[in-house]
Order: sequence, then C-alpha cells, then structure tokens
Amino acid sequence: MSEVVISASDVKALRDQTGAGMMDCKKALTEAGGDFEKAIEVLRKQGQKLSLKRADREAKEGAVIALVSDDKTKGVVVRLSCETDFVAKNDDFVAFTTKVAQLALASFPADKEALEAVSFDGTTTIGEKILEQVGVIGEKVELADYQKLEAAYITSYIHMGNKAGVIVGFNKSDASFEEAGKDVAMQIAAMKPVSVDEKGVSSDIIEKEIEIGKELARQEGKPEEMLEKIAQGKLAKFFKEMTLLPQAFVKDNKKSVAEYLKTFDKELTVTDFKHVKLG
Repeated sequence: MSEVVISASDVKALRDQTGAGMMDCKKALTEAGGDFEKAIEVLRKQGQKLSLKRADREAKEGAVIALVSDDKTKGVVVRLSCETDFVAKNDDFVAFTTKVAQLALASFPADKEALEAVSFDGTTTIGEKILEQVGVIGEKVELADYQKLEAAYITSYIHMGNKAGVIVGFNKSDASFEEAGKDVAMQIAAMKPVSVDEKGVSSDIIEKEIEIGKELARQEGKPEEMLEKIAQGKLAKFFKEMTLLPQAFVKDNKKSVAEYLKTFDKELTVTDFKHVKLG
C-alpha cells in the first residue's frame, strides 16, 4: 500500500481552519490518510485528551467580551478562560472569544450549556471548538461564564483590556441614554454593586450582613437588646453602598446613581445589569 502524500497546501488549509500548528496538522492528516474531515476530528480528540489532562489546572486568565444588538434591546457577556495572561492577550484568543460572543448574541441561548451546543461554523459546536482550542493552544480553555439581558435599552462596557464586561438595561429607550449607560456600566465595573437595589439582594446576603453587624456590635460591648437595631442600621448602610441605584455616582459623589439618571429623564432607571470579570 502506497504512502499517502500530504501536500503543503493541505497542511496550510487545515491550519487555517483549526489554528493548530503546522506539524500537528501534518501528523493529523497523515493519521487520517489525507482525509480532511477525519484530520479535524483527530485534532479535536487531541484537544479533548489535553483538556482532560489539564482539568485540574486553574484557568483564571482569559478574555471577557460584552456585545449589544443593533436595536439595543439585547446584550450578552461572554468570558472565555485560559491559564496564562500571555494567551489571554493574544489577538487570536480575543478574536475567538469575540466570535463566541457574536454567536451568543445571534442565537441568544438560555444558559452556558445551551451556548456550548450552538453551531460554531456549521460543522462543529462552540463546545467542540473550545476543546479543539485546548489542543491548539496547549492550555486549559473553557467557557467560564455567559450572561444575557433584554431591556428597552441596553449599553455595554469592556473594562481593563477585556478583563471585565458589563451590560446595563434601562426601562426606557432613547439614543440620548447612551452616555448614561456607559457611565453606569463604568460605575458597576468600578464599584461592583451586588444588585440594582435592595429588592434584588438575596436573603442569604441579608442574613449574613445582619449577623456580621450583630457580631461587630457585640465585640464593641453593645447590650444584647440593642444588637438587632444596630445591625439593621448597618444593613441600611450596606444597601446604600453595595446596591447600584443608591450608590454615590463616581463622577459626582453629590448625586446617587438614581439621581444622575433623572438628569436624562425623570423616569429613567436601571432594570437589570450583568457584570462578568476574570478570577
């Protein structure tokens, strides 16, 4: 049986499609007997093996991409993680993350698992393509987070060279709200509120803050009958500092975020936001 001859053009074509190294592409084509589709499967399997081998590695670096639809009513934030800052800053990795975010915005799947099942290029899913990248890059790569939002008007913000992304939804739509949206998104990235207002704070967080308030008051020697009242006061301070609308606006701390929004429209408010960051 004659040996299959692998041409340089075939190797280049496989490399262009998969991003794998030239030698890896040549080996895959050789193993597949020159069959292009089988060679892609060989590379994907190599990625799967490497993914399992590196499953216990930490992937705290990566890229975060936030995108908004043309009509400003839908937004997504995608975080693709890797192991090193070197890979995270690579243009190809950022472009790949952006492609995943574009597909997320176009298909608007329900959750991360559904996004991984979305077709990447008609032949592979996003999840399969990510596994393929593990073999190409040589690091653990994973879809670490995916958030989506629908609202009357949405703006986005990408912070610190793709290290964090924010989407903010308003209750009213007007092109003049773009500036307000950017400012509020930057506020969220900087101040990290836990929710829009106190109504969005989970009962677990509230209970934890009350217990912390009581314990601090107890350590200060306050009488037991005063602990609950003191803790409730500290909780009110927590709501003011750690929920978005009551926070002092970073560009003018004489106003709250809610008051700042009313300078654009007296009824304008934030309905929801999503903040995704590395780490």
